Amino acid sequence: MSADDGYELLGQGFYWQDLPVGRKLRTIGRTIFESDLMNFIGATGMAEVLFNNLEYIEHESPTGKRILPGALVLSVAEGLVMQATLQRTGFAFLGMTMDIKGPTLVGDTVHVDLEVTESRPASKGGRGLVRTLNRVI
Repeated sequence: MSADDGYELLGQGFYWQDLPVGRKLRTIGRTIFESDLMNFIGATGMAEVLFNNLEYIEHESPTGKRILPGALVLSVAEGLVMQATLQRTGFAFLGMTMDIKGPTLVGDTVHVDLEVTESRPASKGGRGLVRTLNRVI
């Protein structure tokens, strides 16, 4: 499908000029399933008893429930943001600060609220820098 056939392509991201300071966006929600946890443990080697030992979880963990690694929640959140805002725009991940406020459990549904905190042209023509504050809810 070409751009000249009259159809607008869905799923494309935003360019920096489309993201003024103060703009707020919200991703769709996504439930994090048991299979997500098991695949993440397998891919990363995070074989922590809080994630993979049901007896320990039931009798000794602080919640008695399946807690998700913060890195898994971050990865799901980044996926939600990427598919909604960054496709085909060309971007570079420059850094982050992460503050985990509480546990996320298997079966929880998360979405991401984004707020643009900085938006400006870069030193090289045709490019820009956008910083956002992303909250996983």
